[in-house]
Amino acid sequence: MAVSIEDIKKLRAMTGAGLADVKKALTEAEGDYEKAKELIRERGLAIAAKRSDRETSNGCVLVKQVDGFAAMVAIKCETDFVANGQDFIALVQEILDAAVANKCKSLDEVKALKLANGEDAATAVQQRSGVTGEKMELDGYNFLEGENLSVYDHMNKHTLATIVQLNENNEDAGHKVAMQVAAMKPVALDEASIPQSVKDEEFKVAVEKTKEEQIEKAVVAAIKKAGINANLVDSDDHIESNIKKGWLTREEADKAIEIRNTVAAEKAANLNEDMIQNIAKGRLNKFFKENCLVDQEFQFGDGDKQSVSEWLKAQSKDLKIVAYKRFTLSAE
Repeated sequence: MAVSIEDIKKLRAMTGAGLADVKKALTEAEGDYEKAKELIRERGLAIAAKRSDRETSNGCVLVKQVDGFAAMVAIKCETDFVANGQDFIALVQEILDAAVANKCKSLDEVKALKLANGEDAATAVQQRSGVTGEKMELDGYNFLEGENLSVYDHMNKHTLATIVQLNENNEDAGHKVAMQVAAMKPVALDEASIPQSVKDEEFKVAVEKTKEEQIEKAVVAAIKKAGINANLVDSDDHIESNIKKGWLTREEADKAIEIRNTVAAEKAANLNEDMIQNIAKGRLNKFFKENCLVDQEFQFGDGDKQSVSEWLKAQSKDLKIVAYKRFTLSAE
């Protein structure tokens, strides 16, 4: 049956679907506007199901701040072509605006938000999936509530965003710390913020790595003392390859293997446990320095090497970071 241009315009505005898709849905629904909306929604669901195994490595992350509240929303998609589309970005912005206006506290609250067209945010994303033919996921939401907030959209590329809250009003410091969070991807605000289970696991890894290095150091020294180039016998694959190239004899290879097995066993049985513990503690402290925001080397100062906390203190003696949030589409 024929459909009116008014209904087509109305449904396009409501769903964002293409002209052909809207006309087809209205025709199949025999002019029933609500049924046509449902058909478009179902097409989005069908595409999502069909492409459920597709990787959504692109998308858009937007961040917004108002007095006392800041939030970021991320929608993922399959290609940068769709991610850079104005309609797609506009949808993310609309959802973010609604989330900030309603001061949403969770992703589930964001998904349930009613948008201007009467649809909830989750349905709007499904409909956009039906329009583009790509899998889409509304799966990123972070917020901070309170005073002295700063937000940062990394290079305005909409792929990485941060929010920082300070205990004092200092816009320049807030902006620079937000940039620090984007660049250096801290895992925690400070050492106290890291769960003990994580600390224990990191220390365990540090101990094992230190033992491996001490054993390998003893093995390499013994192989060199035997007159064999240790670089030629550092793995079974290298040994066979170097024998074929004539860089190593079979006799040298067998001798190196024997030394490795013997020295490794002897060293493992006679490791200095106090030394291992001390080295491991040093590794753990390095982990804190690299991954705790306040202990990281500040990247946006005047050239002097300072930690983030030291730089903040230089700006104002009591200036501190209260909290931060970070979201990125990139695999890190």
